[in-house]
Amino acid sequence: MTIQKIMVVGAGQMGAGIAQVCAMSGIEVVLHDIKEEIVEKGMLAIDKQLQRQVEKGKLTKELKEETLSRLSSSTELQKASTVDLVIEAVIEKMDVKTSLFQELDKIAPEHAILASNTSSLPITEIAAATSRPEKVIGMHFMNPVPVMKLVEVIRGLATSDEVYEEIKALTKKINKVPVEVNDFPGFVSNRILMPMINEAIYTVYEGVAEPEAIDEVMKLGMNHPMGPLTLADFIGLDTCLFIMETLHEGFGDDKYRPCPLLRKYVKAGWLGKKSGRGFYRYE
Repeated sequence: MTIQKIMVVGAGQMGAGIAQVCAMSGIEVVLHDIKEEIVEKGMLAIDKQLQRQVEKGKLTKELKEETLSRLSSSTELQKASTVDLVIEAVIEKMDVKTSLFQELDKIAPEHAILASNTSSLPITEIAAATSRPEKVIGMHFMNPVPVMKLVEVIRGLATSDEVYEEIKALTKKINKVPVEVNDFPGFVSNRILMPMINEAIYTVYEGVAEPEAIDEVMKLGMNHPMGPLTLADFIGLDTCLFIMETLHEGFGDDKYRPCPLLRKYVKAGWLGKKSGRGFYRYE
């Protein structure tokens, strides 16, 4: 099967980024969300991102227009009946994802692959909500999608070899690098990254150093492009907390226990860059 048409469900930052890179690679894309204004915001974000590339000389006006011509918007999930692949990029809640996959399973064509962009939730459990678990797979894109090369391709317990190969080929087609990962909490990226961020938060909590100092140590001493606390603010402290809770629950190991300060900040609404305050203040 050749994937010619994709629906991306969820028009937020991740979904819009996924839709953009797929459309840039010559694939017809339907960007879907439940509210018209969210879809419009996602489409506008893609237009702005492409325009920036034109202004920098990295993209021609013609290629920008061709990319936009391959994109269409949707608030009707029924449009999944015409696609070869659905990539889900909605909120990181298992009940929301399983409910969506149950619906998609009824609407999408029999041959269609259902992929999740989840950053930590088990693909096997999501797949179990459908009648086609062999056609369910994880495609964990990194943020920001147009820039970051990695896609973790996560095989559920029932994911077929054919589906894995199809998604691996697609990932290469959209100029990303697929890395095969098995279905464990947090996969590889967040299983390693989030405990590091959590430990950085513990060093603030215990008064070892100020956030600026912790970030400087990791940037200058470990050659990280961004300090862990700045990165946590960028990801969203609520997202960091959710992933740590998923790891803690999934492995039952207290080394994944979320730092109390992380919980406190989230309860205070200090979610990082998106809320204007996290470990740093943002205008």
